[in-house]
Amino acid sequence: MSHTVHCAKLGIDAEGLDFAPWPGPLGQRIYAEISKPAWQQWLAHQTMLINENRLNPLDPESRKFLAGEMEKFLFGGELSPVPGYVAPDAKS
Repeated sequence: MSHTVHCAKLGIDAEGLDFAPWPGPLGQRIYAEISKPAWQQWLAHQTMLINENRLNPLDPESRKFLAGEMEKFLFGGELSPVPGYVAPDAKS
């Protein structure tokens, strides 16, 4: 059953997620305050973080890093720079 949320990331009313995508209080906060489009943006950013930093999502330290970055990405905060990453539209 879908629900509408006022998305903390995008600042709009949009369809919310179908379930909490992360365990614990952070997952519940994401479910309550983040829209599906914002979550898709996070998944793309997460993929870039995993690839550029060569993270193993099963490693506890990598998961801790990703959880922190997820919270900053979705709810505001300064994101960690990704060494060597050049945005696709910035390439010549």
